[in-house]
Amino acid sequence: MNALTSLEHAFAGGPEPHELVAISGSVSEVTPAALRVRGLSRFVRLGERIALSTNGREELGEAIRIDRDGVLVKPFATTVGVGLGARASVAGPLSLRPAQGWKGRVINAFGEPIDEAGPLLPGETAVPVDGPPPDAMKRARVTRPIRTGVKVIDLFTPLCAGQRIGVFAGSGVGKSSLLSMLARASGFTTIVIGLVGERGREVREFLDDTLGEMRSQAIAVVSTSDESAMMRRLAPNTAMAVAEYFRDQGEDVLLIIDSVTRLAHAARDVALAAGEPAVARGYTPSVFSTLPKLLERAGPGVEGTGTITGIFSVLIDGDDHNDPVADSIRGTLDGHLVLDRAIADQGRYPAVNVLGSVSRLAHHVWTPEQRGLASRMKALVARFEDTRDLRLMGGYQAGADAELDKAIVLVPKIYEALHQDMSAALSADAFQDLANALQS
Repeated sequence: MNALTSLEHAFAGGPEPHELVAISGSVSEVTPAALRVRGLSRFVRLGERIALSTNGREELGEAIRIDRDGVLVKPFATTVGVGLGARASVAGPLSLRPAQGWKGRVINAFGEPIDEAGPLLPGETAVPVDGPPPDAMKRARVTRPIRTGVKVIDLFTPLCAGQRIGVFAGSGVGKSSLLSMLARASGFTTIVIGLVGERGREVREFLDDTLGEMRSQAIAVVSTSDESAMMRRLAPNTAMAVAEYFRDQGEDVLLIIDSVTRLAHAARDVALAAGEPAVARGYTPSVFSTLPKLLERAGPGVEGTGTITGIFSVLIDGDDHNDPVADSIRGTLDGHLVLDRAIADQGRYPAVNVLGSVSRLAHHVWTPEQRGLASRMKALVARFEDTRDLRLMGGYQAGADAELDKAIVLVPKIYEALHQDMSAALSADAFQDLANALQS
């Protein structure tokens, strides 16, 4: 065994990278999608960061495929400034060191500040960006109600602390407005917001106009639409890792990810670059394992810690609610809010379809009387909507159906009571507000 081989065996596979020794290879192929690095196949694990050095600059990438011929590395930067022969070394997995001083700050997917408010002081404990969810048998139960202040949600799909719910909507239906209203909900000590693939102009609008005084409680993780697929794929995991830190400190965290669909698009781009086949409308198999892995990390922590109440927006491509991403996510979450374009076209906001939306933990929130009232109201709304065309054609005469007569009188009042825009105050008691509207 020569000296070089002895050195390789001494430092390969150690639990921590050695400060004075780096295992390196070189870039042997450059393509628009990824780079191929020779000399690292035996020393790198899938998902580890790779530091790429050229002309005195260093860029980061991630190992997305490993074979005997080399390691396929996808850079985090949008523009690759690395050429053939550039040095590539193992940088290990990404971790963060969140702290209380991070509240009120805006960071990128690496956990670096982008708000020009000075450096972030690291915390004492490092947390992995891609950590595992809590053990199922050690998790606390989800039973404590929370009031969002959004009347249609508190009436028909009430939430609990630690619940995970999806907001399913097409473009231009009011998804961002509803998320903004939910961000103002009381009862949370920390708010973590992951803006994934968002338009750049909307970032400051959301932070300045929506959060207002609550911005001091919020940490925003931002990856705009012009950033690389690697950064857009990483941002939700960074937001989740920050939320997990505060949950483990015993805090009740509100986590908003907008949107999971853009995460799926980014994960698809990375998987296709790694050579995975497309199986469902262009999505690769790994996309459908990535999504539940992220979603399962939200929710309650182990007994004695806090909670992460997760609100995940799902952008429905072409208003097709049978989209593969929507189908995959719907079964993992604890409920879903469906925003309907037809309701938005009528000028009723939030455009929540109460018949298509559900909260699987509503029974922990409603009293028996409230559960019965919500069921009766849904039945009236269903009867009203099912007969809309018949009534528009003049095919119904009053008195022919007592239940429908009641729906014709009450449902417009219910719709009016549910109307609530961003400028309106949050509701302190949705059932009382509804009772007042029906009596008027």
